[in-house]
Parts: sequence; C-alpha cells; structure tokens
Amino acid sequence: MERLTEPGVFLRAEWLRLAMLNYEVEPSLLQRRVPKGTELDDWNGQTFVSIVGFRFLDTRLFGVAVPFHRDFDEVNLRFYVRRRAPEGWRRGVVFVREFVPRPALAAVARVAYGEPYTSVPMRHSVEPERGYVRYEWRYGGRWCALEANFGGEPRLPEEGSLQAFLAEHYWGYTSRRGGSSEYRVEHQRWKVWAAISASLECDVASVYGPEFVAPLSGKPATAFVADGSAVTVFRGVFVA
Repeated sequence: MERLTEPGVFLRAEWLRLAMLNYEVEPSLLQRRVPKGTELDDWNGQTFVSIVGFRFLDTRLFGVAVPFHRDFDEVNLRFYVRRRAPEGWRRGVVFVREFVPRPALAAVARVAYGEPYTSVPMRHSVEPERGYVRYEWRYGGRWCALEANFGGEPRLPEEGSLQAFLAEHYWGYTSRRGGSSEYRVEHQRWKVWAAISASLECDVASVYGPEFVAPLSGKPATAFVADGSAVTVFRGVFVA
C-alpha cells in the first residue's frame, strides 16, 4: 500500500484469526447509516455486511501497554463505503455495532472515534491446528456466537475477488457532530482460508435491530478466516 501523510498513531496491535461471515443486503438497508462524504461500496453490484470476530493482541495505546487491556476479543458488524480523495478512492468500513469485553476499551473507542462500542462478557475457542474458531459474547442475558471451520493452506485473495474486496479496506468512517471522520488502518495483506462451514447464533433483532433479521438469518453468502497481522490505527480527522 502507498503510505500517505497521516495524523499520529493511536493504536498498535495484532489482529489474528479473523472469522468473517458475509451477507448480501439491499443497499436501502444501510443508506441512512452512510457517513457524510462517503458512499456505499459494492462488489460487482452486490452490497455486503460482515460479522467479524477476532483476537486483539499486544495492544498499545499511544505506545503504552495498558495492564489487563492488551489481549481481548472483538466482534463487530460492519459494511463497506468509499470516499473520493485527491489520490483516488479510499475504500473503508463503517461499524454498526462492536463488542469488546472491557468497559474502558469501549469508552476510549467511543470518545476517540465515535465508534458504536459496547462492553459485554466474551470468550473464544481458537484452534488453528484443527481449523476451528468460535467467538462468543453475552448480550441481553444470552450467549451469542459466530464460528467457522476451515482447512487447507491459506492464500492471498486474488485481485478483484470478493474475498479481496471484503478483507482489504484500509480506512474507517464514522458519523460525528453532523459530519464524518476518517481514520487509516494499516496492515499487510492477509492470507485467507475459505470456510468449510460457518454459522451465526444470536437473537439478531435484539443484538443488531429488526432490520437485520432477514439478511442475517440465512447462511452467509461467503465466509472465510483471515490469518491476520500487526495493525496500526491512526488518529481520526474530520473530513466532511
């Protein structure tokens, strides 16, 4: 990736074993959530949302490792947008909801980026040797989960493929104060395993809202597990 002039670093960490369950949706479902100055991004005319679970390891805020907040899980629901910049299109993600296990983590993300974080009890089972990942979070008195089984050798997604489209967005966007902010997420390209099977277990209406019940109740259109890598998240700036 081309390195651009950016604000200072906010966070460094490793994101590992990202399970991504991806569902096709009607664009109208997301339109009201699109931040100002961006537009929905699609792949060959198809619009997607993704539920992503992963391990967040060796986390450092402004270069400092905070005790008891270095290693944790995250599960999020996201969709895809793009914004025209001087160098061309910047392809990014917008989060509908994000879960982490520590209240302080959720509070920092809400204040720093305006992201929709909620702290809940979480647990995981990550067994790469047998090709299995499962991320669980407790919401409304019930445990929710996403899981995936995978096998074979991981491969870089082919250029222009759906896997590349879903895994390779390097910007984040949020709606804030009547406008929107943008932040860069930098990491190497991830290798992926296609999922042999994948499932989501949760009360979609209570966790994500009734509008997501229909698209998230069926099987994902595609699912895969990314190996992950070191990640740098830069400070956000207002763009619109």
